[in-house]
Amino acid sequence: MLVHPETSAIACNRYRARRQNGVVPDALPSSAAVSARMSRQGSRDTAVEIAVRRLLHASGLRYRVNVPVPGMPRRTIDIVFGKYKIAIFMDGCFWHGCPQHATHPKANADWWRAKLDRNMARDRETTEHLAAQGWTVLRFWEHVPPGEVAAAVRAAVDLKKRVRGAAR
Repeated sequence: MLVHPETSAIACNRYRARRQNGVVPDALPSSAAVSARMSRQGSRDTAVEIAVRRLLHASGLRYRVNVPVPGMPRRTIDIVFGKYKIAIFMDGCFWHGCPQHATHPKANADWWRAKLDRNMARDRETTEHLAAQGWTVLRFWEHVPPGEVAAAVRAAVDLKKRVRGAAR
């Protein structure tokens, strides 16, 4: 059951304090159905990630998943080749603002615009942070076929292997 935070003074004050501390968003979901739908959205092990990982594993590559970004709390890398410092992100079209497929909700439009802009800024910040530490960062939209993603990742890993082998 979705309870609106203004149902009692205590709940309202508690909600206001949590919002000020950045624990909850500034806007409430436009309906209980929207709230339920958004809470079911996966942030890891999405169908696209799993398909790409299966292809990479089948080609003999080994990796780690959902690895924390070094020096950046509450951020994770979807697929990591730590030995080669390669970070792979599979970005959802809606949540990360795909120029081809992103949609813009009409309810709470200003809040959603700000939320999605923050997501994109966080993506840029994470990419820049990892690149500054010598990582190769590859980002793919969820609509890119898994075979194409896996081929690009294999090429990046092969290149790092050759460069690393030549340096020895």
